[in-house]
Amino acid sequence: MPGSSARVGVGIVGLGNISGTYLRNLTTRFAEDVQVVGCTDMDAARVEAVVAEYGVAGYRDLDALLGNPDIEVILNLTNPLAHAAVSMAAVAEGRHVYSEKPLSIDFADAQLLLERARGAGVLVGCAPDTFLGDGLQACRRLIDAGTIGRPIAATAAMVCHGHEGWHPSPAFFYQRGAGPMLDMGPYYLTALVSLMGPITRVTGAEQTTFATRTITSQPLAGQEIDVRVPTHIAGVLEFAQGVIATMVMTFDVWSSRLPHLEVYGTEGSLSAPDPNTFGGPVEVRVADASQWQAVPVTGTAQDDSRGLGLADLARAIRSGGQPRASGELACHVLEAMHGIHESAVTGAAYAMQTTCPQPAVVTQDT
Repeated sequence: MPGSSARVGVGIVGLGNISGTYLRNLTTRFAEDVQVVGCTDMDAARVEAVVAEYGVAGYRDLDALLGNPDIEVILNLTNPLAHAAVSMAAVAEGRHVYSEKPLSIDFADAQLLLERARGAGVLVGCAPDTFLGDGLQACRRLIDAGTIGRPIAATAAMVCHGHEGWHPSPAFFYQRGAGPMLDMGPYYLTALVSLMGPITRVTGAEQTTFATRTITSQPLAGQEIDVRVPTHIAGVLEFAQGVIATMVMTFDVWSSRLPHLEVYGTEGSLSAPDPNTFGGPVEVRVADASQWQAVPVTGTAQDDSRGLGLADLARAIRSGGQPRASGELACHVLEAMHGIHESAVTGAAYAMQTTCPQPAVVTQDT
């Protein structure tokens, strides 16, 4: 594959809602690392619109896109149900892959993808990359510095009443491959693993509170959705470092004051930002303090910095290193999510089969 250019050529597959943010960021703030070469989508009108706005090449399908030798990485922004098939097709053609979350719907497919990528000598990366933002990186540095002592526990909570009130096409979020765990869980679990390392065992409980949902957002207001996944999940996660975390992922709760993410140590507590964002706020309260103290969050990765993970992958390709938002990390997170669901069904704890390296801290040089 080509490798002389400092920038890594990217081909985008799938031009839905999230593609606009990627295109904007990849062609501006991350343009030193990547060059968007081409794109494809099942909707030809979407391809035409991107070609007109960004001046990239448009292709009729994935095979045609993969025929361009200047494309080294496939950015997989398809529906989650297609993630595994698209990524495997790219790997089979010797391309690196960066996928939106989750890495795949099924854990077995994720394992197979990584096996094939290793055999092909290509890298796999996966969203979310919010943990690379300045907010969660500030939290990681505080933990590594021992500011709260040895981490012993954590809480993570994504609490809302679902997507039917705001998303233009919310039905998928209540079908196989979604629900609060596979849709939002990757942000919270990836943040936890980035802060405290891999998970060894999970336990879960779940329920489906509402059998149907009525869409109130446009343009589908009034349509009914049959709910086919659990919509309230509670989990307990045990980490290799000895941390025990509790998490709640729900589309069933109208309002809450639960924190998004907190880490508790032997010498204090850390309040982390929403893992679905890149910035702060970050606060710490050490053992002898009378109140929480705000921690300055500095850097350029605080607003919507989606694309950080792909830029990091591009640098790994050029340097021969490993990406932080790696396929191994995403596969580990996917297994944990499925493990919690499995535990809820069986009533037994689920022992993790996979592990992953704790992602390296982001520094000015990396």
